[in-house]
Amino acid sequence: MKMTRERTGSMLILASGKPHRVTGVRKSVARRSGRESSAESWSVPGAPYASAVPAPATETRTGLVRRARKIDRVLGETYPDAKCELDFDDPFQLLVVTVLSAQTTDKRVNAVRPTLFAAYPDPKAMAAADRATLEGIIGPLGFFRAKTESLLKLSAALVADHGGQVPANLDDLVKLPGVGRKTANVVLGNAFGIPGITVDTHFGRLARRFGWTEETDPVKAEHAVGALFEKRDWTMLSHHLIWHGRRVCHKQKPACGACTVAKWCPSYGEGPTDPEVAAKLVKTEGRA
Repeated sequence: MKMTRERTGSMLILASGKPHRVTGVRKSVARRSGRESSAESWSVPGAPYASAVPAPATETRTGLVRRARKIDRVLGETYPDAKCELDFDDPFQLLVVTVLSAQTTDKRVNAVRPTLFAAYPDPKAMAAADRATLEGIIGPLGFFRAKTESLLKLSAALVADHGGQVPANLDDLVKLPGVGRKTANVVLGNAFGIPGITVDTHFGRLARRFGWTEETDPVKAEHAVGALFEKRDWTMLSHHLIWHGRRVCHKQKPACGACTVAKWCPSYGEGPTDPEVAAKLVKTEGRA
């Protein structure tokens, strides 16, 4: 939808000929090419495209924090049921299924979970598992030999070092075989209620598109984004970005025209902006 320069009072006349009430004007807004323009930029309420968003070089720290938190609030309204999409009954199950979720979908992991934990309900049982049998159960998930090795070593470490219990702190979790910060934060936030930011591929992509950080290193991105939010919000923030990344803000062809936070996104326009075209790109994951 293109906008003309024609105005009538506080009304903006669009190329379609339809009037829209102007609610805000910003000057010297950076164009997507990175060049600045002194032309006025208009924000049209309800329109399926972004309003003027300051470039990172001109946005104040306070402005960034407010915009980031606004995006999170709107995503929370968009996905009121957002949660971990891996099924689990206890911390051990969540730890295992999170390790298994690498390079596959949550849906596939959820499909093998009942059989897996019926056979190996706790760390002691899994540590003593027959390798070939375990490989057969998780085979559909891919990389099953490496994942089997991780589960056997992980379970053995829990038995030997933690009395068969999953530790509820980051330092101990990341020392377990096959467990990194991402997995540890998933477990802490969802099994123990300890706030953590899960920087998976979706979270990192959206954080950069939103202009919250330019960091590509997951740990640096975790710290940079975490500084914009209250610690108590970290776990749900992770769910909101992951759900939005799976459903709307795809790596290829993000559905910009169907995005509820396009108004505050400086990357608006990387994907189709036509609402009908964008709606066809919206996907679901798991039970969503």
